[in-house]
Amino acid sequence: MDSSIHGVVNYPDAWKQHYVEQGFQDIDPTLAAAATNTGVVDWQRLKPAEGFQKVFRDAAEFGICSTGLTIPVRGAYGDSGAFSVVRNCSDAEWNRQRPEIIKGLQIHAANFHDRIMRQGRSMFFMRQPNLSAREKEVLQWVAAGKSQPDIGIILSISVRTVEVHLRSAREKLGALTTSQAVARAIGMEIIYPL
Repeated sequence: MDSSIHGVVNYPDAWKQHYVEQGFQDIDPTLAAAATNTGVVDWQRLKPAEGFQKVFRDAAEFGICSTGLTIPVRGAYGDSGAFSVVRNCSDAEWNRQRPEIIKGLQIHAANFHDRIMRQGRSMFFMRQPNLSAREKEVLQWVAAGKSQPDIGIILSISVRTVEVHLRSAREKLGALTTSQAVARAIGMEIIYPL
């Protein structure tokens, strides 16, 4: 098992330094939520959490808002990560845009995680999977934003058969979620982003 830690952050250097000096990594609820959740974490629900006000009161001084998402990513080899984004907008605008933002970012989060993991030894163990033509086709339609019922209609197969192909593709790709399977298939150039 590779025990390396990788971090990619595009916050201002002054904020990164302040964050570490203050020990915010120990109280930041966005990090704790990423470690304990498998689904997308909307920071709105973290506002009452201990540490949130302290971290984001200071963050505001560096131009970083408290509206955002953290997408936890789990790999097949025990690797984990978190992909966070922030958006400076009103609560009403955030509530309108959040579903589309989430849909688009889940695949990007998994793809980004895999790219980072390739820098470590974990990806050495990933092999080029032997996906069937139908599994590739189903993943390609998922990448295009189609739902399982839509894919069933397009391919003239049942939704259950679509699910079987997705499950098989996830297993072959060592992915825990369909979004992660799509990201890995794109990263390995098995399918292509649209």
